[in-house]
Amino acid sequence: MGRKFLNAIQPVLKSLVLLGLVFVLFFSQADGALAARSGGRIGGGSFRAPSRSYSAPSRTYSAPVRGGYGYGGGGFGFPFLIPFFGYGGGFGGLFSILIFFAIANFLVNSFRQIGDRADREEYTNPTVSVSRVQVGLLAEARDLKKELDKLATVADTGTAGGRAQVLQESTLALLRHPEYIAYGTAEVQQARLESAEAKFNQWSIAERSKFADETLSNYNAQLKGTSPAALPGETSGEIVPSADAPGEYIVVTIVAGVQGKVELRSVNDAEDLSNVLRLLGGVSSDRLLAVEVLWTPQAEGDTLTADDLVEAYPDLKLV
Repeated sequence: MGRKFLNAIQPVLKSLVLLGLVFVLFFSQADGALAARSGGRIGGGSFRAPSRSYSAPSRTYSAPVRGGYGYGGGGFGFPFLIPFFGYGGGFGGLFSILIFFAIANFLVNSFRQIGDRADREEYTNPTVSVSRVQVGLLAEARDLKKELDKLATVADTGTAGGRAQVLQESTLALLRHPEYIAYGTAEVQQARLESAEAKFNQWSIAERSKFADETLSNYNAQLKGTSPAALPGETSGEIVPSADAPGEYIVVTIVAGVQGKVELRSVNDAEDLSNVLRLLGGVSSDRLLAVEVLWTPQAEGDTLTADDLVEAYPDLKLV
């Protein structure tokens, strides 16, 4: 009886063991994939309306000259209408002209009010361009990653000037390594200040969610992660062999909110990407509301394979 029972449950036990091995292999591979998704982050800023009080542009206005009806000073404040009253124009002609000028005056004032409202709206809730540029580089571009690591540890992300420098130095670092650039993409959306922050945050969260861990971060003057005395790749001077393996990449993403309109062309080749980087890097500090530079992998030894690139960054184009 006991042997029959063992024979009966043996296939079940084998299935359970096989299923357990599958689970172990699956989760061990998933953990390895997650471990390879380290990322770095630099930036800061805020979307705030101008603090100065708004005063509408002054407009010259002359009050009409008042006088008696059809006498001396002019009729209904229009002295130039006197020739039309009682001298061939008749009351009907004068009345028609008064109606015409009343309508014209109403239209002029309406357009002025619309213009004032538009000026006030542009001042208190201006147009903002939210841009996202992504660059995929071959893993051999280790110097670029070290530049971003170092920039993250020394950048003053708590000031407008410091954030503008982050944007400029990041775009310069990419422009200095054209031989390693393999992929790129760029897009921009215009929105009013009140809604631009939501788009900026949407793109930022989408990119940060691709990291299992932000191993180095300097955002709004809050430095977290590796200290300047222990930068990745500088403590031992050793280069991890896997970083040189073919089919592995570094991806850098720049998200920027700029006051006013920024026109970024779509990226179809390396020249388009260079023009986009130069244009974005030239934004002045008084127009730059917020910026975020993200790159992966950041931690030494982590890799981003070709399969990871296709899965996590489907918008990248071969340049």
